Order: sequence, then C-alpha cells, then structure tokens
Amino acid sequence: MTFMTWLLILTGVGLNAGAQLLLKAATKPLARFTVFNADTLSSSVVILFKSLPFWAGMLCYSASVCVWVAALTKAPVSTAYPMLSLGYVVVAAVSVAWLGETLTIPKMLGIALICAGVALVSRSSA
Repeated sequence: MTFMTWLLILTGVGLNAGAQLLLKAATKPLARFTVFNADTLSSSVVILFKSLPFWAGMLCYSASVCVWVAALTKAPVSTAYPMLSLGYVVVAAVSVAWLGETLTIPKMLGIALICAGVALVSRSSA
C-alpha cells in the first residue's frame, strides 16, 4: 500500500478513536444517574446536546467516515478493516493518560495481541 493509503487508514482510525474518547468525556456528567428511565434519558439528552465534547466527538465520527471511505477506495477491505483494531490501542493509551483509567496486565496482553495481529495482516497484503 502507498503512503497515502496508510495515511488515510491511520487518520480514519485516529478520528474514530478520538470520537470514542470525546464521547466518554461527554458522558462524565451522566454518571450521577443511577438508573436510566424516561426522565433520566431526557435529562441525558439535554446534557449531551449542551456538551462541547459530545459535538466534537460527533464531528470526529463524521470526519472518520469520510476519511474511511477514501481509504477504502485505495486499500482492500480485508486489509483496511483489521487496522481499525489499532483504535483499541490508541483508546487504551489515551484513556490512561487523559481519563485516569487503569491499564491492567490482561489489557496489556490483549493490546499486544492486537498489535501482533495488525502487523500480520499488514504484512500479508504486501
């Protein structure tokens, strides 16, 4: 694959991961709700619609779809789609640094397996 193809794939992955992280940040105020029912759902929607991280996350999702479509014009889907797994690696790392989440040994082993799988898939398309 060309440099531009890799750039499109990795940009799509990065935008998708960014969307996940921003949406998680947008949901922090919703943690106070212990149950979800009609009342809390309507309150949640209002809170999210007033949230800059929510809209930034939605923008990232929209951009990721556009970039991903461009990537699929250049790369076989059997190679490109497994690359989305790199989003798990990005989200795990950033969630530790930005959201204060923990990274356990089983999570680290899972991330290592994901990286190995992506490496194998990317090499098989060469």
